[in-house]
Amino acid sequence: MKVEDKNWFNVFKIALPLCISYIPIGLACGILLHSAGFNILFTGLLSIMVFSGGAQFLIASMLVIHAPLLQVLLMLFFLEMRYALLSASLSPFLKKEPVPFLIYFSSSMNDENYAINYLKFATDKKWNGHQAVMVNHFSLLFWTISNMVGSTVGNLIHFDVNLVNFTLTALFGYMLVMQIKNLLSILVASLSAILSVWLIIAMRSTMGLVVATLVSSFLGFLIEHGLEGRSNPLLLRSLRLRRRHEGFKDSPKETTDDHE
Repeated sequence: MKVEDKNWFNVFKIALPLCISYIPIGLACGILLHSAGFNILFTGLLSIMVFSGGAQFLIASMLVIHAPLLQVLLMLFFLEMRYALLSASLSPFLKKEPVPFLIYFSSSMNDENYAINYLKFATDKKWNGHQAVMVNHFSLLFWTISNMVGSTVGNLIHFDVNLVNFTLTALFGYMLVMQIKNLLSILVASLSAILSVWLIIAMRSTMGLVVATLVSSFLGFLIEHGLEGRSNPLLLRSLRLRRRHEGFKDSPKETTDDHE
């Protein structure tokens, strides 16, 4: 077996657990997209261009309720902004790669293959950008095929479109629970929920969700930034405990404050 052949097969074995996990979620996403009006070709095209389960579930849900295109794009923009941070954390490992390669790499990156690549870059000195791209493409291949098969299955079974809203709510509810690690995140989430309801009623549009998200995130940033350097309030203590749990070290001053 050639070295190149062995290389792609080894990368495939690394990506295989992720690829298998995409099959049931991809099938469900394809069925939802079919219910929202996408045929098999458009489902495949959307899967390649977006390659984000949360974003595709969001698209299906908002199209079912006939949301304006601008609103859909804005929601997708804010939802996918996290990839800027994920990409930045990979940049030290890819700084020798040319810009066209970086564009090529980033076009097929998502949360899950990012986790695999970051772990391999951090623990395997032989891991390189071309192997990372293969992980991206294997996961993209399985995701796209699963979506297209799901769209085909959607032609054969009846699916209640009203369930799309519940599916999206459950998805983002799970994402919210996974993000709650301190008191500040609970306060920001509660503020966002209250603002969302109030702004939707006041604006008579779901654009209130976008405004509530921006306002709550900005206020949360200001609160966290303002608490830095203060003496041991409950919010700051929860933030410090989170950082310690994630492997960060507090400054000597902060450690002293914690014992007071």
